[in-house]
Amino acid sequence: MQVLEAAVAVNPWPLRRERAAELAARYPHAAEMLRLYQALTVVQETAYRISSHQNIAAAATEYVLPGVIDATVEAGPRALRDGVIALYASANLEDMIQSWLDQQPLNPFETYLARASASPLLEVVTRHPDPPPRGGREFETEGSRTRCPNCGGLPQLSYFAVSGEALVSGPRYLVCSRCATNWVFSRMMCASCGESNGTKLPIYQEHDQFPHARVDGCQTCRKYLLTFDLRRDTRAVPVVDEIAALPLDLYARDQGLTKITLNLMGN
Repeated sequence: MQVLEAAVAVNPWPLRRERAAELAARYPHAAEMLRLYQALTVVQETAYRISSHQNIAAAATEYVLPGVIDATVEAGPRALRDGVIALYASANLEDMIQSWLDQQPLNPFETYLARASASPLLEVVTRHPDPPPRGGREFETEGSRTRCPNCGGLPQLSYFAVSGEALVSGPRYLVCSRCATNWVFSRMMCASCGESNGTKLPIYQEHDQFPHARVDGCQTCRKYLLTFDLRRDTRAVPVVDEIAALPLDLYARDQGLTKITLNLMGN
């Protein structure tokens, strides 16, 4: 049973909210989901004001979930809005959130509500690694872990960090889909099955629309995730940019690939 025990010092939600507004104006195809994400960040930011030593499922149900429902009803697409309202009227919401924390299977509406409510609390209490080392690749020898070292969650996406030196590439990081922990991962390895044969790791890009993003696929396990290069867009916030990059998801699916794990918006 997870318990709130600590809080991280940096509040990530204002930056995510600002980036979501920027991308909503740039990418009309993702504007509705990005506006919903903006509204959710306001609710999720309350995680920083919740007392420690509380059960996460109980705290999420009492303090975060009501705001998630309100934001979804106000800003979400109709199908999601209707599904959330039906759940609110019929489900044991604390048990639902605990099931998500225990990594039990849930339907898409349950997953959305539980993740939107509990993940900010997991993010607050998780001990995150230090920021990416300047120009360093010294940790890549350990970069074969395909599950989050803190909570065991699947990776949502990966990104290349900005290096402090002009001719040195920054390391590649995976980002946990549950607690947002970042950990160093091999530059040429499947984040699902660990395949390291470069001929089996196709890369797909759409340079005009998403110059800083790409699909990293695997022909062995037929999985993929999106990778963001912060050197190409220093304003990028990968967890937000991934929502805008829906066309890359659709292209990957057309290639017969399945995403390692869907994002909060179900893509």
